[in-house]
Amino acid sequence: MAEDLEHIKAILTEALEKETEAEPKAYLDEVCGTDTNLQAEVESLLRSHDHVGDFLQVSPFGPDIRLDTSPLIEDIGTIIDRYKLLEKIGEGGMAGVHMAEQTKPINRKVALKIVKLGMDTKQVIARFEAERQTLAVMDHPNIAKVFDAGATETSRPYFVMELVHGVLITEYYDENKLDTCGCLKLFVQVCHAVQHAHQKGIIHRDIKPSNVLATMHDDKPVPKVIDFGIAKATNQRLTEKTVFTRYAHFVGTPAYMSPEQAQMSGLDVDTRTDIYSLGVLLYELLTGTTPFDAEKLREAGYTEIQRIICEMDPLKPSTKLNKLGQTLTNVAQYRQVNPETLHKLVKGDLDWIVMKCLEKDRTQRYETVHALAEDVERHLNNEPILAGSPSLIYRAEKFWKRHQSQITAAAVITVLVAGLFITAWMYHRSVNARELQWAKGEALPRIIKLIEQHDYRQAFSLAKRAKESIPEDPALKELWPRTCKDYSITTTPVGATVSNGVVPVSSSYSNT
Repeated sequence: MAEDLEHIKAILTEALEKETEAEPKAYLDEVCGTDTNLQAEVESLLRSHDHVGDFLQVSPFGPDIRLDTSPLIEDIGTIIDRYKLLEKIGEGGMAGVHMAEQTKPINRKVALKIVKLGMDTKQVIARFEAERQTLAVMDHPNIAKVFDAGATETSRPYFVMELVHGVLITEYYDENKLDTCGCLKLFVQVCHAVQHAHQKGIIHRDIKPSNVLATMHDDKPVPKVIDFGIAKATNQRLTEKTVFTRYAHFVGTPAYMSPEQAQMSGLDVDTRTDIYSLGVLLYELLTGTTPFDAEKLREAGYTEIQRIICEMDPLKPSTKLNKLGQTLTNVAQYRQVNPETLHKLVKGDLDWIVMKCLEKDRTQRYETVHALAEDVERHLNNEPILAGSPSLIYRAEKFWKRHQSQITAAAVITVLVAGLFITAWMYHRSVNARELQWAKGEALPRIIKLIEQHDYRQAFSLAKRAKESIPEDPALKELWPRTCKDYSITTTPVGATVSNGVVPVSSSYSNT
């Protein structure tokens, strides 16, 4: 039977190649000969082929009906409402993103996100609408703004948002060779953006480098959190359409996914799932890799992904650095330090901060993103962080680093004051030694000589000065009475003080 069909096909193909109407008939007479059944079969196929040839040449709806000739897939130059598509800059599972030029009421470059052809199902459109509403309720300098929304001529929804001229935050970190301090300052800004979303009742659920772009603003790097495509509202309904996460369906990216996300139950996910993802992002910024191998997770099945994320404990960032081998040198070069220094920078505070974010039990993570940002800022300010259980020595080290300049200045002043005090004390001691030497070596012999000469005035004056240096000297005590003379003076009134101005006198008093 198969051979008969191949034979008929060969005859039909040859007959179709004949140019005039008479040639196929003559060809069939020659080939088929007396096999009238074969000839009748091929002639029937020829007639069917002729009728099929006219099928789409005339509209089945009549001459007055014109089909829509607009393109199904938007391309460069396509105009959608007041936006002209200039370049395709991104594509996800449900939508594509184009850079477009807005022509009115103002002229500017924007990003236009359109649901992809064939993806305009109720589920996708609901998710798309939820993303647009999510962006609309937020207003933060580190979150891309939404400007407009509408539908294409093929009824596929789109929305227009701020065009972010940026690169992945990890790429920006490497390309610009930021130090760890600069990296952490960028990360704090990301935390502030996510905290803003949480305050608006929005959980991002897919924080990763490709959704955090770094751009320049006034010559300063500014991160922008984008793509709230799988965001979840905690206290509001973003759209009237139904947004339903299917059972046993992953929401998020495995390498950045929290254990509660990996369990595939969207009902039990709160803001702390974003804290976990921020911890993974910080881990990657510090080490150049994720806690769990992203390639291995991509290749694994659901069960293995769950086991890795929910049961395996990741290495601390500093430990991970030690296991990078030759790669560590490249990572350190990007951070403008040597491998040993990078390890020291990460070990301690940053280890504790990251590992607190990556706790399997979300009750052990930071309660809020704001608390995470504050701990990072404490590290930057050399203040004790809350992630660990700091010892007294640790707190003392932090106090030293935080107030190093003041402590150094105080120490210098203390040393100077002590030096001056010691110098003054030594000078005073030297003076006393000289006075002592003078009193014993010169003053006493001189006093004796003056007494022998009956020059009591000079003897007393010299003895008085010597007494300041050697008040308890036995020789001076013995000479002291000999430098004075006793006088008996009667005063009126009784008790008046008597002095000759130089030599004290003993006085007796009477009532006369």
